[in-house]
Parts: sequence; structure tokens; C-alpha cells
Amino acid sequence: MTYIAIPIPTASGKQDIQIEVTINNQKQAHHYRVELFYWEDCQDPKGHRADCLSEMLSHHDPNWALYYIGAPTEKFVPITFVEKRDGGKIPITDGI
Repeated sequence: MTYIAIPIPTASGKQDIQIEVTINNQKQAHHYRVELFYWEDCQDPKGHRADCLSEMLSHHDPNWALYYIGAPTEKFVPITFVEKRDGGKIPITDGI
């Protein structure tokens, strides 16, 4: 699978991104969502961040698949999800 990077303007909070691409004259639409997960929202904010992230993701909407975990800051970590379609298949890639 080939990848291209598309810069997305920085905005605070949740971002809803819809992209339409044409590859070999075939149009495809893809829907992404970027959310900020705040460390202070963890059940144990002083615990291991991997455990915190796993716990927060376990309650996430099952219609969206984890696509990319961004660089964490001291306050949050940005997570990109891709909308599942066609019987749960993830468009473009098979996951992360």
C-alpha cells in the first residue's frame, strides 16, 4: 500500500475529515476523525500512559477503527480513526 501525507490545519479538539481521492480514474471517499485524548481523563492519571490509552480506547465507537496514534504531549495524545465501511472493512489500508 502506498501512502501520501496531507497536512491538516491544527485545530483544538475533535476534527472531522472527509477526503475524496481519484486513483486510476476511480473515485474513493474516506472519512477520518482526529480526537485528543487527555491524560487527566484516565482512571489513574499517574499510572502508565499505555494502560491509560488502552482503557480510553476500549470505550470508543466500534464503527471507527484506530488508524494512527500521534505524538503525545504532556496534556494529551492525538488519535486518528478511520470510519469502517462495507461490513467492517477499513478503507485504503488494513489498519495502522
